[in-house]
Amino acid sequence: MEPSTDNRPDQAPADPAATDETLAAQPIGYWSGLVHTAVTRRLRDAMARIDVTQPQYWVLNHVKHSPGAPSRQEVVEGLTPLADGPHEIGRVVDQLLHRAWLRREADQRLHLTDDGEAARVRLRELASDLRAVVHEGVSDEEYVAALKVLRRMAANAGSDGESARTP
Repeated sequence: MEPSTDNRPDQAPADPAATDETLAAQPIGYWSGLVHTAVTRRLRDAMARIDVTQPQYWVLNHVKHSPGAPSRQEVVEGLTPLADGPHEIGRVVDQLLHRAWLRREADQRLHLTDDGEAARVRLRELASDLRAVVHEGVSDEEYVAALKVLRRMAANAGSDGESARTP
């Protein structure tokens, strides 16, 4: 077997204790997955202590920030890509209607109630407080640079599920 002429370094196995000098060889999937899991778990744990879920927060925000009052179907279509399954968002809408945090008008459009808006504001504060903890020691410039890198890597990998480039 001939020696490889490829001068690229081998990807190192995932190592939480990797030194700065060896980080460039670390697998992005490991590190991005670690951050996703840690941040999501911390947010969902904090929300669970006040009997709210992250998908409920998504729905409240979606209804609040839609250009017009959205229908149930529009909320489901808009948020299902973030959800843990195709039925989760519809169930969340039902939960929020039951809690009287949402109301449905005769035209089937969804609106936040006063209680729903108060809950959304409380959840925004909770999420902002958590963001401050997670971003401690990370400047806005570093954060933007990290997101630009992740956005580029997602595009390179074909974030729509299709491989952008085949090795």
